[in-house]
Amino acid sequence: MSVGETPITIVGNLAADPELRFTLSGAALVKFSVASTPRRYDKTSGQWQDGTAMFLRCTAWRDLAQHIAESLTKGMRVVVTGRLRQHNWQNDQGENRSMLGLEVDDIGPSLQFATAKVARVQRNGAASGPATDAWNTAAPASGGWGAPASAGAPAAGNEPPF
Repeated sequence: MSVGETPITIVGNLAADPELRFTLSGAALVKFSVASTPRRYDKTSGQWQDGTAMFLRCTAWRDLAQHIAESLTKGMRVVVTGRLRQHNWQNDQGENRSMLGLEVDDIGPSLQFATAKVARVQRNGAASGPATDAWNTAAPASGGWGAPASAGAPAAGNEPPF
């Protein structure tokens, strides 16, 4: 994440199954929408009232994209963290258009109303274990903690980010 960027978190339901694609260079990307509807309790009627639903288009890259496509499906409640991106373009009639989308840094199922089982994946074909696993929770002898590898910037290609 660049300096000055503010991460946001959204909680909502997947509006459809995630769409996994690959760029010409072979980088995986997944696109999906998260629907979030505010609710408030109306004391006079004694009922919950739904507000206007917001649909936010999300994009994730590389390993995260593949994990999302393998793990999440339409209707699942998720917690998504990422950075807002504004995209501007002109339509066929020459009108200026823009939209906000979320470039996903992390995502997981919401456990408020569900349970989940987590399975580790092997990185770079290496077996998981204390010597090779940067995510191992055991502290190394030096007293420091392992750090995850940087995901880097999205691959350049003809594919629009959202």
